[in-house]
Amino acid sequence: MSDTTERCIFEAEWFDNTAGLLKKFYLYFFPGDNTIELFDIKNKKTFLRRTKCQGVSFKNLFIGSVVTIFSRPMKIIDIADEATRSRLSKTMQKTFGLLRPELLNNLGEILRLITAHDLHIANIKMCRLEECDVEKINKNPRMKCYLASKPVVILMLIGDNAINRWNELICLSDNTSGKPVSLRERFAKDSKDDLFYGSPNIDVAEQELNYFFPNSKLKKHKFQNTATTKNCTCCIIKPHAIQQDLIGNIIEDIQKSGYTISALQQFNIDSIIAEEFLEVYKGVLADHGAMVAEFQSGPCVAMEITHKDPKINVPVEFRKFCGPMDPEIGKQVRPNTLRAKYGKTKIQNAVHCSDLPEDGLLEVEYFFRILDG
Repeated sequence: MSDTTERCIFEAEWFDNTAGLLKKFYLYFFPGDNTIELFDIKNKKTFLRRTKCQGVSFKNLFIGSVVTIFSRPMKIIDIADEATRSRLSKTMQKTFGLLRPELLNNLGEILRLITAHDLHIANIKMCRLEECDVEKINKNPRMKCYLASKPVVILMLIGDNAINRWNELICLSDNTSGKPVSLRERFAKDSKDDLFYGSPNIDVAEQELNYFFPNSKLKKHKFQNTATTKNCTCCIIKPHAIQQDLIGNIIEDIQKSGYTISALQQFNIDSIIAEEFLEVYKGVLADHGAMVAEFQSGPCVAMEITHKDPKINVPVEFRKFCGPMDPEIGKQVRPNTLRAKYGKTKIQNAVHCSDLPEDGLLEVEYFFRILDG
């Protein structure tokens, strides 16, 4: 029987829009039964008694992450005791990864293999790097010229001994099976091709993650996203699907169906942004409030979707590919659609897609021009 008294302690903050105050808490997480408790630091009293909270799991608790606790987005800003710090130093180790431009057509398959290797994708972005950015991970002048201004995917990976695990997955060899087991063997034309990058050690990982995925907005370095805003539509992988590590499966299905992921970025959406983005459904769908709650329940991944065939009406055809909003209906009439395969309910239906052709561009611009502006 698991120990239900063992706990990890984090310092978290939540901005109370009603009171206009930033409130700080100790967040107690009990791994034995996945329960949480909140303690109000200023008022020195329990704010939330120990209880279960859907969507909060051990892998989502790390410095910089945002978890939604009963409609309150809580940002983890620090680890509150040495016992927790010691435990997380290995079991929740973070590392930085980069995928070169040649790999982007296989992005979904690569992300699926990463999560199958017990690594959680804690953050992800497709962007264009400048030469000064490339210098942070590779001093080779040839590599600077090659990577600068070309689309790459940067990753924050978390897991048990994540640094070694990620580098092993890149380079792992197994002569007994006769099958390619490493990412390099699967996707590189030459065994010497450095199509993947991983931090070599803890110190470098910390430096790279602080640069590419900074916690503080004051230190944030702007990386240019890759949105084209041409014959496109918007697709958002919902928080429940991210928490279930379905990002790779979903993107792989999208790419295998002839669509291109031309821009991609993870976002943490608060109640104000969720309300604004989903305002068109207010008064139209009875589930509007539940839709807002799902969008702010954890990180989501927004994508600009285009197609290899310029004649394709992307918003219309991609909406068909996503399937009916209710996964149960989808399983009966269109079982191979995204929502039918990966959705759970009408609210937790894996993905949001633009409903109207004219909304496709507007939603892409909302995420990649306004929120990322």
